[in-house]
Amino acid sequence: MFTIEHDFDATVITLVDEADGHLQEDITVQAFEDCVVLEQLDPQTDRVQRITFSPAQLRDLAAAMNLPEGIYRLRRET
Repeated sequence: MFTIEHDFDATVITLVDEADGHLQEDITVQAFEDCVVLEQLDPQTDRVQRITFSPAQLRDLAAAMNLPEGIYRLRRET
C-alpha cells in the first residue's frame, strides 16, 4: 500500500509494508525539484535514516531495477 500527497514544494509518497512475516518500517519518499529524499525509521536506534538522490541518480536506480548484472551509462536521446 502507498499514499501520495502533494505539498507546496514536494510530492510525498509513503510506502507501507504489508507483506507476510516480518514487516519493515514505512518508507517516505519526498520528491523535490532538485533531489529525492528517502526516509525510514530505524527501530533499533529510534532515528530516521535518510538518503538523498540527485535526479540523475534516481533515474539510474530506476533503470537498474530492470537490467542484468553489468556496468551501464544512460545517455539522453537527442
